[in-house]
Amino acid sequence: MADNVEHGPSSEHEINPKVASDIHYWAEHFKVSGEALHEAIRVHGTSVEKVKAALAAGHVDAQHQKQGR
Repeated sequence: MADNVEHGPSSEHEINPKVASDIHYWAEHFKVSGEALHEAIRVHGTSVEKVKAALAAGHVDAQHQKQGR
């Protein structure tokens, strides 16, 4: 399989923080850094909806936001 093929998440409803491709996918999807995503998961759990809400509400330290947002 080619390395440049885009992969989707392992689940549409849960983020697996132990799977690098999940972190990469969801960080890009939410336009945040991997660190910001890990912090949101640590505080709010692995539910995509809960993480999405936390990021939208600004409940993640701004220093972790992806550059250019």
